[in-house]
Amino acid sequence: MNIGILGGGQLARMLALAGHPLGANFTVLDPAKDACAKAVANHVVSAYDDRCGLKQFSELVDIVTYEFENIPAESVSFLKGEVPVYPSSDALAVSRDRLIEKSLFRELGIQTPDFVAINTADDLPGALKSIGFPAVLKSRTLGYDGKGQVVLNSTEDIENSFERLGSVPCILEAFVPFTREISVIAARSRNGETVFYPVSENTHKKGILHLSVCKTDDPMQSVAQEYCKSLLDKLNYVGVLALELFDAGGKLLANEIAPRVHNSGHWTIEGAQTSQFENHLRAVLGLPLGDASARGHCAMVNFVGHTADLEKVLKIPGAHLHNYQKKSRPGRKVGHATILTSSEDMFNTSLNELLALT
Repeated sequence: MNIGILGGGQLARMLALAGHPLGANFTVLDPAKDACAKAVANHVVSAYDDRCGLKQFSELVDIVTYEFENIPAESVSFLKGEVPVYPSSDALAVSRDRLIEKSLFRELGIQTPDFVAINTADDLPGALKSIGFPAVLKSRTLGYDGKGQVVLNSTEDIENSFERLGSVPCILEAFVPFTREISVIAARSRNGETVFYPVSENTHKKGILHLSVCKTDDPMQSVAQEYCKSLLDKLNYVGVLALELFDAGGKLLANEIAPRVHNSGHWTIEGAQTSQFENHLRAVLGLPLGDASARGHCAMVNFVGHTADLEKVLKIPGAHLHNYQKKSRPGRKVGHATILTSSEDMFNTSLNELLALT
Protein backbone atom coordinates (compact mmCIF):
# COMPACT_ATOMS: atom_id res chain seq x y z
CA MET A 1 0.00 0.00 0.00
CA ASN A 2 1.42 3.37 -1.07
CA ILE A 3 -0.16 6.26 0.81
CA GLY A 4 -0.01 9.77 -0.65
CA ILE A 5 0.17 12.79 1.62
CA LEU A 6 -0.53 16.33 0.43
CA GLY A 7 2.14 18.31 2.24
CA GLY A 8 5.62 17.24 3.24
CA GLY A 9 6.15 18.85 6.64
CA GLN A 10 6.58 17.34 10.06
CA LEU A 11 3.06 15.92 10.23
CA ALA A 12 3.63 13.99 7.01
CA ARG A 13 6.98 12.88 8.39
CA MET A 14 5.37 11.52 11.57
CA LEU A 15 2.61 9.81 9.60
CA ALA A 16 5.22 8.00 7.53
CA LEU A 17 7.20 7.01 10.60
CA ALA A 18 4.01 5.58 12.12
CA GLY A 19 3.09 3.75 8.92
CA HIS A 20 6.38 2.03 8.12
CA PRO A 21 5.86 -0.67 10.80
CA LEU A 22 2.48 -1.41 9.19
CA GLY A 23 4.22 -2.11 5.88
CA ALA A 24 3.01 1.09 4.21
CA ASN A 25 5.04 3.18 1.79
CA PHE A 26 4.59 6.92 1.40
CA THR A 27 4.79 9.62 -1.26
CA VAL A 28 4.41 13.30 -0.38
CA LEU A 29 3.56 16.18 -2.68
CA ASP A 30 5.11 19.45 -1.60
CA PRO A 31 6.52 22.44 -3.54
CA ALA A 32 9.48 22.80 -1.14
CA LYS A 33 12.56 20.93 -2.33
CA ASP A 34 13.75 20.59 1.28
CA ALA A 35 10.43 19.24 2.67
CA CYS A 36 11.37 17.45 5.88
CA ALA A 37 9.19 14.40 5.13
CA LYS A 38 11.34 13.47 2.14
CA ALA A 39 13.75 11.77 4.57
CA VAL A 40 11.13 9.05 5.12
CA ALA A 41 9.01 9.20 1.94
CA ASN A 42 9.18 9.64 -1.81
CA HIS A 43 8.81 13.29 -2.76
CA VAL A 44 6.99 14.80 -5.72
CA VAL A 45 8.07 18.44 -5.99
CA SER A 46 5.04 20.31 -7.27
CA ALA A 47 2.69 23.18 -6.50
CA TYR A 48 -0.59 22.03 -4.98
CA ASP A 49 -2.55 23.41 -7.95
CA ASP A 50 -0.29 22.04 -10.70
CA ARG A 51 -2.32 19.49 -12.68
CA CYS A 52 0.76 17.71 -14.07
CA GLY A 53 2.24 17.31 -10.58
CA LEU A 54 -1.09 16.10 -9.19
CA LYS A 55 -1.40 13.55 -11.98
CA GLN A 56 2.12 12.26 -11.37
CA PHE A 57 1.38 12.06 -7.65
CA SER A 58 -1.90 10.19 -8.14
CA GLU A 59 -0.24 7.57 -10.33
CA LEU A 60 2.21 6.70 -7.55
CA VAL A 61 -0.30 6.16 -4.73
CA ASP A 62 -3.30 4.02 -3.81
CA ILE A 63 -4.95 6.47 -1.42
CA VAL A 64 -4.48 10.15 -0.48
CA THR A 65 -4.65 12.04 2.80
CA TYR A 66 -3.16 15.38 3.86
CA GLU A 67 -1.26 17.09 6.63
CA PHE A 68 -2.86 20.54 6.35
CA GLU A 69 -6.26 21.77 5.25
CA ASN A 70 -5.48 24.69 2.93
CA ILE A 71 -5.33 22.57 -0.21
CA PRO A 72 -7.09 24.12 -3.25
CA ALA A 73 -10.56 22.61 -3.59
CA GLU A 74 -9.99 22.04 -7.31
CA SER A 75 -6.91 19.95 -6.54
CA VAL A 76 -8.82 17.75 -4.12
CA SER A 77 -11.61 17.32 -6.69
CA PHE A 78 -9.10 16.25 -9.33
CA LEU A 79 -7.47 13.71 -6.99
CA LYS A 80 -10.88 12.31 -5.96
CA GLY A 81 -11.37 11.34 -9.59
CA GLU A 82 -8.13 9.37 -9.55
CA VAL A 83 -7.83 7.74 -6.10
CA PRO A 84 -9.75 7.65 -2.78
CA VAL A 85 -9.14 10.77 -0.65
CA TYR A 86 -9.68 10.88 3.14
CA PRO A 87 -10.89 12.89 5.02
CA SER A 88 -13.59 14.15 2.64
CA SER A 89 -13.61 17.40 0.75
CA ASP A 90 -16.66 18.41 2.85
CA ALA A 91 -14.49 18.39 5.99
CA LEU A 92 -11.86 20.47 4.20
CA ALA A 93 -14.44 23.02 3.10
CA VAL A 94 -15.72 23.45 6.66
CA SER A 95 -12.29 23.83 8.23
CA ARG A 96 -11.03 26.28 5.59
CA ASP A 97 -13.73 28.88 6.22
CA ARG A 98 -14.31 30.18 9.74
CA LEU A 99 -17.83 31.39 8.96
CA ILE A 100 -18.92 28.02 7.55
CA GLU A 101 -17.20 26.30 10.47
CA LYS A 102 -18.86 28.41 13.18
CA SER A 103 -22.24 28.10 11.44
CA LEU A 104 -21.92 24.30 11.44
CA PHE A 105 -21.07 24.35 15.16
CA ARG A 106 -24.25 26.31 15.86
CA GLU A 107 -26.31 23.99 13.63
CA LEU A 108 -25.14 21.01 15.72
CA GLY A 109 -25.83 22.72 19.04
CA ILE A 110 -22.13 23.26 19.77
CA GLN A 111 -21.66 26.50 21.68
CA THR A 112 -19.35 29.17 20.21
CA PRO A 113 -18.38 32.76 20.89
CA ASP A 114 -20.79 35.27 19.31
CA PHE A 115 -19.79 36.05 15.73
CA VAL A 116 -20.77 38.23 12.75
CA ALA A 117 -19.67 38.01 9.10
CA ILE A 118 -17.62 41.00 7.90
CA ASN A 119 -17.44 41.54 4.13
CA THR A 120 -16.33 45.18 4.02
CA ALA A 121 -14.78 47.69 6.41
CA ASP A 122 -18.17 49.40 6.58
CA ASP A 123 -19.61 46.31 8.30
CA LEU A 124 -17.36 46.69 11.33
CA PRO A 125 -18.97 49.52 13.33
CA GLY A 126 -22.42 47.92 13.32
CA ALA A 127 -21.01 44.47 14.10
CA LEU A 128 -19.08 45.85 17.06
CA LYS A 129 -22.27 47.35 18.46
CA SER A 130 -23.64 43.82 18.51
CA ILE A 131 -20.48 41.96 19.62
CA GLY A 132 -18.95 44.64 21.84
CA PHE A 133 -15.33 45.14 22.89
CA PRO A 134 -12.98 43.38 23.10
CA ALA A 135 -13.43 41.42 19.88
CA VAL A 136 -11.25 39.54 17.42
CA LEU A 137 -11.36 40.20 13.68
CA LYS A 138 -10.24 37.11 11.75
CA SER A 139 -9.87 36.40 8.05
CA ARG A 140 -12.30 33.66 7.06
CA THR A 141 -9.57 31.60 5.39
CA LEU A 142 -5.82 30.90 5.62
CA GLY A 143 -5.36 31.76 9.30
CA TYR A 144 -3.25 29.56 11.58
CA ASP A 145 -0.81 29.85 14.51
CA GLY A 146 -2.22 33.25 15.43
CA LYS A 147 -1.96 34.63 11.89
CA GLY A 148 -4.81 36.34 10.09
CA GLN A 149 -6.38 38.03 13.10
CA VAL A 150 -6.48 41.37 14.89
CA VAL A 151 -7.68 42.06 18.43
CA LEU A 152 -9.94 45.11 18.75
CA ASN A 153 -10.02 46.61 22.24
CA SER A 154 -11.57 49.99 21.45
CA THR A 155 -12.86 52.16 18.60
CA GLU A 156 -9.29 53.37 18.01
CA ASP A 157 -8.34 49.85 16.90
CA ILE A 158 -10.96 49.71 14.14
CA GLU A 159 -9.12 51.97 11.70
CA ASN A 160 -7.32 49.97 9.00
CA SER A 161 -7.95 46.69 10.83
CA PHE A 162 -9.87 45.24 7.86
CA GLU A 163 -7.16 46.43 5.47
CA ARG A 164 -4.43 44.89 7.67
CA LEU A 165 -6.02 41.50 7.01
CA GLY A 166 -5.94 42.10 3.26
CA SER A 167 -9.49 43.45 2.82
CA VAL A 168 -10.73 39.87 2.48
CA PRO A 169 -13.97 38.39 3.89
CA CYS A 170 -13.65 38.14 7.68
CA ILE A 171 -15.51 37.11 10.78
CA LEU A 172 -15.78 39.19 13.94
CA GLU A 173 -15.85 37.14 17.14
CA ALA A 174 -16.46 38.12 20.72
CA PHE A 175 -13.30 37.83 22.79
CA VAL A 176 -13.65 34.93 25.20
CA PRO A 177 -12.30 35.43 28.76
CA PHE A 178 -11.37 31.77 28.91
CA THR A 179 -9.70 30.06 31.85
CA ARG A 180 -7.85 27.62 29.60
CA GLU A 181 -7.68 26.20 26.08
CA ILE A 182 -8.23 22.50 25.47
CA SER A 183 -8.50 20.17 22.50
CA VAL A 184 -9.95 16.73 21.96
CA ILE A 185 -8.68 14.42 19.24
CA ALA A 186 -10.68 11.57 17.75
CA ALA A 187 -10.18 8.95 15.06
CA ARG A 188 -13.10 7.62 13.02
CA SER A 189 -12.74 4.72 10.61
CA ARG A 190 -14.54 4.02 7.35
CA ASN A 191 -17.12 1.87 9.15
CA GLY A 192 -17.87 4.52 11.79
CA GLU A 193 -15.74 3.00 14.56
CA THR A 194 -14.57 5.92 16.72
CA VAL A 195 -12.00 6.38 19.49
CA PHE A 196 -11.25 9.49 21.55
CA TYR A 197 -8.00 10.54 23.15
CA PRO A 198 -7.91 12.19 26.56
CA VAL A 199 -8.34 15.96 26.45
CA SER A 200 -5.16 18.01 26.05
CA GLU A 201 -4.76 21.26 27.98
CA ASN A 202 -2.88 23.70 25.76
CA THR A 203 -0.73 26.78 26.32
CA HIS A 204 0.27 29.12 23.50
CA LYS A 205 3.06 31.66 23.10
CA LYS A 206 2.68 34.39 20.46
CA GLY A 207 -0.19 32.45 18.93
CA ILE A 208 1.84 29.24 18.53
CA LEU A 209 1.22 26.12 20.59
CA HIS A 210 3.88 25.80 23.28
CA LEU A 211 2.70 23.08 25.66
CA SER A 212 0.08 20.32 25.61
CA VAL A 213 -0.61 18.28 28.74
CA CYS A 214 -2.67 15.10 28.60
CA LYS A 215 -5.55 15.25 31.11
CA THR A 216 -6.79 11.72 31.73
CA ASP A 217 -9.56 12.72 34.16
CA ASP A 218 -10.58 16.10 32.77
CA PRO A 219 -14.11 17.17 33.85
CA MET A 220 -14.78 18.48 30.31
CA GLN A 221 -13.92 15.19 28.57
CA SER A 222 -17.50 13.99 28.08
CA VAL A 223 -18.78 17.33 26.70
CA ALA A 224 -15.77 17.70 24.39
CA GLN A 225 -16.30 14.16 23.11
CA GLU A 226 -20.01 14.79 22.55
CA TYR A 227 -19.23 17.90 20.49
CA CYS A 228 -16.57 16.08 18.52
CA LYS A 229 -18.75 13.03 17.83
CA SER A 230 -21.54 15.18 16.42
CA LEU A 231 -19.06 16.70 13.95
CA LEU A 232 -17.59 13.33 12.97
CA ASP A 233 -21.03 11.86 12.30
CA LYS A 234 -22.36 14.93 10.46
CA LEU A 235 -19.35 14.94 8.12
CA ASN A 236 -19.23 11.13 7.80
CA TYR A 237 -15.62 11.71 8.70
CA VAL A 238 -12.74 9.30 8.10
CA GLY A 239 -9.39 9.91 9.82
CA VAL A 240 -8.18 11.94 12.79
CA LEU A 241 -9.92 15.20 13.67
CA ALA A 242 -9.03 17.72 16.37
CA LEU A 243 -11.53 20.09 17.96
CA GLU A 244 -10.10 23.12 19.75
CA LEU A 245 -12.18 24.61 22.56
CA PHE A 246 -12.18 27.44 25.09
CA ASP A 247 -13.06 26.53 28.67
CA ALA A 248 -14.79 29.64 29.99
CA GLY A 249 -15.23 28.73 33.63
CA GLY A 250 -16.75 25.31 32.96
CA LYS A 251 -18.59 26.32 29.77
CA LEU A 252 -17.04 24.91 26.58
CA LEU A 253 -17.00 27.10 23.46
CA ALA A 254 -15.74 25.69 20.16
CA ASN A 255 -12.92 27.58 18.48
CA GLU A 256 -12.05 25.53 15.39
CA ILE A 257 -11.49 22.09 13.95
CA ALA A 258 -8.45 20.62 12.22
CA PRO A 259 -9.30 17.76 9.84
CA ARG A 260 -5.95 16.03 10.29
CA VAL A 261 -3.43 14.91 12.87
CA HIS A 262 -2.78 17.78 15.26
CA ASN A 263 0.09 19.40 17.12
CA SER A 264 -1.69 19.05 20.47
CA GLY A 265 -1.71 15.29 19.96
CA HIS A 266 2.03 14.79 19.55
CA TRP A 267 2.19 13.47 23.11
CA THR A 268 0.39 10.37 21.80
CA ILE A 269 3.52 9.12 20.01
CA GLU A 270 5.04 7.93 23.27
CA GLY A 271 2.14 8.64 25.61
CA ALA A 272 -0.80 6.71 24.14
CA GLN A 273 -1.32 3.02 23.50
CA THR A 274 -1.78 3.93 19.82
CA SER A 275 -0.55 7.28 18.48
CA GLN A 276 -2.80 9.69 16.60
CA PHE A 277 -0.63 9.09 13.53
CA GLU A 278 -1.08 5.32 13.53
CA ASN A 279 -4.81 5.64 14.20
CA HIS A 280 -5.19 8.11 11.33
CA LEU A 281 -3.60 5.58 8.99
CA ARG A 282 -5.69 2.74 10.40
CA ALA A 283 -8.82 4.84 9.86
CA VAL A 284 -8.16 5.82 6.24
CA LEU A 285 -7.08 2.27 5.35
CA GLY A 286 -10.20 0.76 6.92
CA LEU A 287 -8.27 -1.13 9.60
CA PRO A 288 -9.42 -1.63 13.22
CA LEU A 289 -8.59 1.36 15.38
CA GLY A 290 -6.13 1.09 18.27
CA ASP A 291 -6.53 1.88 21.96
CA ALA A 292 -6.38 5.68 22.47
CA SER A 293 -5.85 5.63 26.24
CA ALA A 294 -2.81 7.24 27.88
CA ARG A 295 0.07 5.09 29.10
CA GLY A 296 0.93 7.38 32.01
CA HIS A 297 1.49 11.05 32.81
CA CYS A 298 2.43 12.75 29.54
CA ALA A 299 2.90 16.07 27.81
CA MET A 300 4.43 17.68 24.72
CA VAL A 301 6.57 20.82 24.42
CA ASN A 302 7.13 22.49 21.05
CA PHE A 303 10.51 23.84 19.96
CA VAL A 304 9.96 27.00 17.94
CA GLY A 305 12.78 28.70 16.05
CA HIS A 306 15.44 26.25 17.24
CA THR A 307 15.58 22.84 18.87
CA ALA A 308 16.82 22.22 22.39
CA ASP A 309 20.17 20.56 23.00
CA LEU A 310 19.86 16.81 22.38
CA GLU A 311 21.98 15.75 25.35
CA LYS A 312 20.19 18.06 27.78
CA VAL A 313 16.76 16.79 26.69
CA LEU A 314 17.72 13.13 26.90
CA LYS A 315 19.09 13.56 30.42
CA ILE A 316 15.54 14.34 31.59
CA PRO A 317 13.74 11.23 32.90
CA GLY A 318 10.91 10.23 30.56
CA ALA A 319 11.91 12.65 27.79
CA HIS A 320 11.82 11.84 24.07
CA LEU A 321 13.11 14.26 21.43
CA HIS A 322 11.72 14.69 17.90
CA ASN A 323 13.93 16.81 15.63
CA TYR A 324 12.18 17.60 12.33
CA GLN A 325 15.46 18.42 10.54
CA LYS A 326 14.10 21.77 9.46
CA LYS A 327 16.17 24.93 9.12
CA SER A 328 15.91 27.22 12.14
CA ARG A 329 13.77 30.29 11.62
CA PRO A 330 11.90 32.58 14.03
CA GLY A 331 8.34 31.36 14.56
CA ARG A 332 8.95 28.02 12.85
CA LYS A 333 8.14 24.71 14.54
CA VAL A 334 11.36 22.73 14.23
CA GLY A 335 10.84 19.96 16.78
CA HIS A 336 9.17 18.84 19.96
CA ALA A 337 9.80 16.70 23.00
CA THR A 338 7.44 14.55 24.99
CA ILE A 339 7.46 13.51 28.63
CA LEU A 340 6.07 10.16 29.75
CA THR A 341 6.36 9.01 33.36
CA SER A 342 4.53 6.61 35.66
CA SER A 343 4.43 8.97 38.66
CA GLU A 344 2.95 12.46 38.87
CA ASP A 345 5.85 13.79 40.93
CA MET A 346 8.42 12.65 38.38
CA PHE A 347 6.25 14.05 35.60
CA ASN A 348 6.11 17.51 37.16
CA THR A 349 9.86 17.54 37.78
CA SER A 350 10.72 16.37 34.26
CA LEU A 351 8.28 18.76 32.60
CA ASN A 352 9.72 21.73 34.47
CA GLU A 353 13.22 20.71 33.40
CA LEU A 354 12.09 20.46 29.80
CA LEU A 355 10.29 23.81 29.86
CA ALA A 356 13.47 25.43 31.19
CA LEU A 357 15.17 24.48 27.90
CA THR A 358 12.65 26.38 25.74
